Amino acid sequence: MLQHKESKYLCEKVEIAHQIIGKKWVNLIIHSLMEEPKRFSEIHSFIPDLSKRMLIERTKELEENGIIIRNVITERPVRTEYSLTRKGIELGRALNAVENWAEKWL
Repeated sequence: MLQHKESKYLCEKVEIAHQIIGKKWVNLIIHSLMEEPKRFSEIHSFIPDLSKRMLIERTKELEENGIIIRNVITERPVRTEYSLTRKGIELGRALNAVENWAEKWL
């Protein structure tokens, strides 16, 4: 019985993970932040087909899920940068394996 509960719990977590990373643009946003923090406009330039409205929506979702951090830098002019959390870096590494697979097989 314990094994069944553990299996069900794992399935729920995997389903939640797929709900997060399965949304359009999420993988590319994470990929864009793997090297260094970026401003909103830099992320948008990295993914030109992504609308600003959708980028706002996705960054909010990723922030709510603890994958990215929004940092307001109060120097003049004030700017906002996005960076990956530890959780986001680990996810980015996992997604990198998918990128490698795609490059090889697609």
